[in-house]
Amino acid sequence: MTTAPILFVIGALNGAVSVALGAFGAHALSSRLDPRALEVFETAARYQALHAVALLVVATLVSRTPSAALSGAGWAFALGMLLFCGSLYTLALTGVRGWGAVAPVGGTALLVGWVLLAYGGWRALT
Repeated sequence: MTTAPILFVIGALNGAVSVALGAFGAHALSSRLDPRALEVFETAARYQALHAVALLVVATLVSRTPSAALSGAGWAFALGMLLFCGSLYTLALTGVRGWGAVAPVGGTALLVGWVLLAYGGWRALT
């Protein structure tokens, strides 16, 4: 089995989770979290939604032109969403500031994903 179906499902499920958590943050948490924590939570939902769509694009490209760079981009996006968004959600909900130290690791994974997507996409589309 290629990685394309797995990456596609991970992307689609992350899209659903980002919508659910974004709605949860806007409705259930707006009166429970301080404005800064709510902003952090919303940032996590926004980045998760954006990278879920990016992961769907990667999965589609990988299905048409299998590539180590594109597969790497997909896994980097998946890891980045888990670490970056997950740490921000946890920070916002718990107030434990140590979770903020995980976010740069996840952010770096997201950046790696974009660079690999640029490289792999260029090779696949030219």
